[in-house]
Amino acid sequence: MKCIRSEIIGHGHFLPEKVLTNDDLAQMVDTNDEWISTRTGIKSRHVAAEKEYTSDLAFNAAQMALKTAGISAAELDAVVLATVTPDNTTPATSAKIAARLGVKAGTPAFDISAACSGFVYALTMADNMIRLGQAKTALVVCAETLSKITDWTDRNTCVLFGDGAGAVVLRAAEGEGTAADTGVLATKVYADGSQFDNLLTNGGVSTTQTAGHIWMNGKEVFKYAINSLAQGAEDVMSMCGVKAEDLDWLIPHQANIRIISGVGQKLGLPEEKVVVTVDHHGNTSAASIPLALSECMEAGKIKKGDLVVFNAMGAGFTWGGALVRI
Repeated sequence: MKCIRSEIIGHGHFLPEKVLTNDDLAQMVDTNDEWISTRTGIKSRHVAAEKEYTSDLAFNAAQMALKTAGISAAELDAVVLATVTPDNTTPATSAKIAARLGVKAGTPAFDISAACSGFVYALTMADNMIRLGQAKTALVVCAETLSKITDWTDRNTCVLFGDGAGAVVLRAAEGEGTAADTGVLATKVYADGSQFDNLLTNGGVSTTQTAGHIWMNGKEVFKYAINSLAQGAEDVMSMCGVKAEDLDWLIPHQANIRIISGVGQKLGLPEEKVVVTVDHHGNTSAASIPLALSECMEAGKIKKGDLVVFNAMGAGFTWGGALVRI
């Protein structure tokens, strides 16, 4: 049966110029490269400048995505931004980005806050709009300046996070309704609000009138992460009758190397099929998956026709997966 698929026709990414290494962090808090590397797999991360905002990172990633797609911003029918670090409480940062890109006035633009699951959530929303005929071409951009909500005196959290942005352009195309189609084949998203207090920022408009800092119960997050990430992947593969051995790549949320390795093992995937960028990005929340995807596509590592699973888990708790043929 013929169906509408959302094909990824463009990809983009952007990282701030400043790089913060583990040795740099050792000058700031009681830590060292060996401690950070063995526990997280992170060696360095990028940090935005004082007047470099989430919208700046998103704009640059979006520009690259439009360029690789070979289209202008005027062709976009929707802009979806996933972030937990918006420029302003309101209006949506997506509207600011859309205007700066030159998107037509009247084109819908909205933000999604799903923490580290932001890309999977945003991809799901954009894909739904395309499949329903509400849009033909959509920009999904994910950007974070987590350095601005990081407590740089807390060694348990400050070693983990980085800033960055990633983006994809989706366009409607006709498919046969099988797993051989190109484009987004299946998505599935979840949430469990009973885990709210295990990973959060300790501020907010209604509570403290401050942005707050990231806080987490590391043991609980780790315990939940591997199972939920595996579920996100397994469910979308099951929806399409795809097995793990059929995959070319797994691009999980880049939280830390122990979680990434654990998920790969749980799914029975060889290490060479699991994309790892956490070593030089750190945890960039919503941006981590599209940032990794774009880097791999730019390097020629991930190619057209490859079958890829994206899976993520973050504060909320939120989690989910997407099966995509590039």
